[in-house]
Amino acid sequence: MSICTVSRSSTRREFLRYAALAALPAPAARPNIIVILADDLGYSDLGFTGCRDFETPHIDALAASGVRFSNGYVTHPYCSPSRAAILTGRYQQRFGHETNPERVSDDDSIVGTATDEVFLSDVLRKAGYRTAAIGKWHLGDAPHFLPQRRGFDEFFGFSGGGHNYYTAADKGNARNQVTRNGVPVPPAKISYLTDDFTDEAVAFIGRNRRNPFFLYLAYNAVHSPNQAPQKYLDRTEHIEYGARSVYAAMAVAMDDGVGRVIRMLEESGLRGNTLVFFLSDNGGRRDIAGNQPLRGHKGVLYDGGVRVPFLLSWPGKLPKGKAYEQPVSSLDIFPTAMAAAGAGPSSGKALDGVDLVPFLNGANRYPPHETLYWRVLGGQGWAVRQGRYKAVKRAATDKLQLFDMSVDGNERHDIASQKPETAAELKRLYERWNAQLIAPKWTDSHGKNVMNEYNEVMDARRKALPPK
Repeated sequence: MSICTVSRSSTRREFLRYAALAALPAPAARPNIIVILADDLGYSDLGFTGCRDFETPHIDALAASGVRFSNGYVTHPYCSPSRAAILTGRYQQRFGHETNPERVSDDDSIVGTATDEVFLSDVLRKAGYRTAAIGKWHLGDAPHFLPQRRGFDEFFGFSGGGHNYYTAADKGNARNQVTRNGVPVPPAKISYLTDDFTDEAVAFIGRNRRNPFFLYLAYNAVHSPNQAPQKYLDRTEHIEYGARSVYAAMAVAMDDGVGRVIRMLEESGLRGNTLVFFLSDNGGRRDIAGNQPLRGHKGVLYDGGVRVPFLLSWPGKLPKGKAYEQPVSSLDIFPTAMAAAGAGPSSGKALDGVDLVPFLNGANRYPPHETLYWRVLGGQGWAVRQGRYKAVKRAATDKLQLFDMSVDGNERHDIASQKPETAAELKRLYERWNAQLIAPKWTDSHGKNVMNEYNEVMDARRKALPPK
């Protein structure tokens, strides 16, 4: 199925607008940049990563048009810290953003991404780009943390970590309101957030086809609550497990949205001059997402928590339909976009990612990263991947595990006792990196959740044993 096929749901007015845009003169040479971020999407919940119980043709076509990363990692196993790294290009533990923000008070100045960190949007706006953030923010609720203070010209979305898909304001949190540039959106203007965010993204592209733009489209799909309109539920009714069926419908809605965004680029004559990243912020939820064959899920440091569906498409500049096997990081989005835009350095602070283009087009045949690091809960849990080996120290235990990812990418066979020197070396690497970091600036409830999940697993295993 072609990603540019006009869906049955497209209106005639929308089709005619696309046709009119296609007749306009060619855009400027500087590439547009789009980052599409899914929320809690399971590793195997797209067609190109192995999904078999529902279809995602538009994201699959996007993957086929560019490079898909077989070992694409994010820097944290849950939402907000991962997003902080994407937009700063730096390990979030360097500036204390190690847990999800929980609002303390209306004038709180701490709980959010540090204001002296430079966002990709800051850099691109200074380079002449029009910038927009659409969707979930989750980088601080206080005014000084919000998108329009962080380099975005426009914002349509909500500040918190989760939101009802059918309402403008979340019950119980007055600040978690869908807003447009700081102004609350009337309830009547909300239909279904996934569709609403797609509408805004398509409109932003249409308004800005004559100048370079940066679009950060952060869907809250497929994060809870599990909600989807009938038109999407109808396409997943064959899935007998009810919660999985709704989750799949939410993913189908997001896939349709991605298709509409790409179609708008094509009809506007912008597709060949646009970098499109797609990834999830972390692994899928343990109850209904498909993370197979990876071990783990959202919240843990096995690959099921931090290895995600991840791709980059830039027609004519990067290979088409290529699977890139070397480990890459969401940290690489910032420097890749900055280099493509010809933008200057972001600040005096060193970025932790690299420009991926030379590695993907064959100009640089070395791995982009020698070592990747993770730390959670102030160091209660951590992990290191260097080359073929990955060390994991779970937050819930004192045991250090070692895996040979070249033959055991699913992390099933702990070889720490067989290769103690390798395990010790990776621990030394972690300690050297950890010495550069600061303590978390705040705490949240997720650490307790991780411990509870581990205890539930161990309790179930104990109950499975024969009685003594």
